[in-house]
This record gives sequence, C-alpha cells and structure tokens, in this order.
Amino acid sequence: MSAGLMAAAPASAQFFMKPVDLSSERATGGEPGMVGPALPGATPEELRAAMVWNLRAALNVAALQCQFEPTLLTLDNYNAILRDHSKELASAYATLEKYFVRVAKNNKKAGQTELDRFGTRVYSGFSTVSAQLSFCSVASDIGHDALFLKPGSFGELAHDRMRELRRSLTPWGEQQFNSKHARPLYHTYRLPDFANVKCWKKDQWVAKKCGPVPSLI
Repeated sequence: MSAGLMAAAPASAQFFMKPVDLSSERATGGEPGMVGPALPGATPEELRAAMVWNLRAALNVAALQCQFEPTLLTLDNYNAILRDHSKELASAYATLEKYFVRVAKNNKKAGQTELDRFGTRVYSGFSTVSAQLSFCSVASDIGHDALFLKPGSFGELAHDRMRELRRSLTPWGEQQFNSKHARPLYHTYRLPDFANVKCWKKDQWVAKKCGPVPSLI
C-alpha cells in the first residue's frame, strides 16, 4: 500500500540536470529595485509591506505563467496562500495605502492613484518569458514553503527569499557541464526606471522623455 502511495505522489518539475543555485542573503526592501519602484521615506514597516506585496504579486504571476508544468502547483499554492495569509496580505495593503496617501500630502485620491501605479509596475516587473523555467522553479519552491508558515510570518519569507526570486528573472542554463561558475544562459534584461515619474504616463513608458524602453544590458 505504501509503495502505491509513493508512486502516486506528484514529482517536482526538474528542468535541469543541475539547476543554478540562486540562493542569496536576506533583503531589507530598501535595496534598489528590490520592491520595484522606489519608496522614498518609507519606514521599515512600510518596506516590509512592500516586500509582502511583491511576493504576493510574484506568486500571482507564477500562478498564471507556470501552469504549463502542473506539478509545480503554483496555482494551487497561490490560492492556499491567499486563504492562509489573508490577514497579513490585507494589513500590508493597508500599510502601503497609508504610505502613498502620506507621500501625496494626505490626498487620498492621489495616493490611491500612485498605489495603483505601484501595483501595476510591481506585477510588470515579474513578467518573464526568457527566464520562465528558473522563475517558475523558484516561485514554486517559495510558494510551497509559504504553505507551512505560521500566520503573520509571510513577510519574513519575503525578506528571506526576495533576492533569490529577483535573481531567477535572469535566464540561466544547465549548470551540470559548466565547470567554472554559474553564468546566465544569454543576455540579461534591464528593467525600466520605475522610480523616475517623468518616464511614465498612466503606466505607459514615455519614450520621448526617457528614450526607448530598456531591454538588453
């Protein structure tokens, strides 16, 4: 009976014989690009909220983009996370809302507009095609870990794994036969300047002011 149960258990997707090790140190949220658009004057609590919201967005993107490999369970894990960590996610959103209203000099409408723009840019920052395999693999692993967290500790996971998740957005190839060191599969991509408001109009990049949309480094 036990052998039958083991045989029926889904296996984790293995895209490489030897995947690159993308693990990295803990992030504070204040590092350039770590939470997408910069948050000038944000408190540690507000940066934590931004980290939570970034991780939620990344796992949401994974739930949509990684269904080509059902064993990753990115959709199931994401739905479970929304349920299990609903209070912390709601608290993070409320904290970000207060931040943007404060920065907008207590103008609630302007603050909400900036919060919406922030959310759009965060989601766009996790959209990937060339690095889909590494991103989906890391996102699946993080989503799995999130299922076993105690309530209120989703933010800790975000701080611990966000650098790794960001690194997964670079396309990496097979490492088994790379004798010297891990290296990207091909070109890496440079993200648009999210912090420069002059470069954006209604969430669209303004090429006349800031040139073509950045692409290859």
